[in-house]
Amino acid sequence: MTGFIDRSLKLDASLMPGKALIIYGPRRAGKTTLLKSYLASCGLRYRLETGDDVRIRHLLGSGDLKQLLAFAEGFALVAIDEAQQIPGIGMGLKILVDHLPKLRIIATGSSSFDLAGAIGEPLTGRKRTFTLFPISQIELKQKFNSYDLRQRLEEYLVYGSYPEIVTTEGRKEKIELLEELAGSYLLKDVLALERIRSSRTLVDLLKLIAFQVGSEVSQNELATQVKLDVKTVGRYLDILEKAFVIVRVGGFSRNLRNEVTSKAKYYFLDNGVRNAVIGQYNLLDSRNDVGALWENFLVAERLKKRSYTGIYGTFHFWRTYDGK
Repeated sequence: MTGFIDRSLKLDASLMPGKALIIYGPRRAGKTTLLKSYLASCGLRYRLETGDDVRIRHLLGSGDLKQLLAFAEGFALVAIDEAQQIPGIGMGLKILVDHLPKLRIIATGSSSFDLAGAIGEPLTGRKRTFTLFPISQIELKQKFNSYDLRQRLEEYLVYGSYPEIVTTEGRKEKIELLEELAGSYLLKDVLALERIRSSRTLVDLLKLIAFQVGSEVSQNELATQVKLDVKTVGRYLDILEKAFVIVRVGGFSRNLRNEVTSKAKYYFLDNGVRNAVIGQYNLLDSRNDVGALWENFLVAERLKKRSYTGIYGTFHFWRTYDGK
């Protein structure tokens, strides 16, 4: 997104010596572009490495104090892209934070459940987190005024807001990118888990959720339809949420127990991915799910706004007892 929207300014307030900045987010949301853009303008002497490099995986996962200090020597900033690829990355970053308190550290990762599990305990009190979503309407207002955004609304409702999609012209090209995005990237982290062996079952589950956007979803009904037990369906849903594919919204209740046990609504983090899952790219005048698209869009944009502007609080849907 370089030259279109500058997302690097968001890192300035979060990056500081003595703490590692962890950038989470779905694949293809622009984490690597954001990182490189920031590094190019930060004015610091930096070292950029990637978790795809076997040598770096071995070094940062080794826990070898002497080698790690030599690795960072002379740099004001160390950045690790695709950090989820590195076993034991949390301990490696902890050593750097503890022994080089003036060093700034950035690590990016697309698979939140892998990266969170790897860094959570070792970096307790030593990290800050930043989640990068597909492009938000807040960011798009840097480029377009309110009138222009309204004119483009149909595009966002149908094709979503991933950087490549937003900057690509042409319906055919957008659809091809979405098919690749949904099929090759977003589910890659999920299907890589040994506990999920059937990609067909996972896709069927996502399709059921896609057709029920805006409606309350029963895990029992989902389990029956995909022929799995309820606990397995619940685990799949949890993994899909942690992998930045879907978002769970519970119903508001003053009884906290009811809040946990009642049905929930599930939304997709991006409208384009939702439409790719069901293979539906028709424009609004020939669709019967415009209400669901609009509701999904609003929930996703609200989620981005809360994250980027520091609005804290729980997130619920509300209805009356008679279902309104």
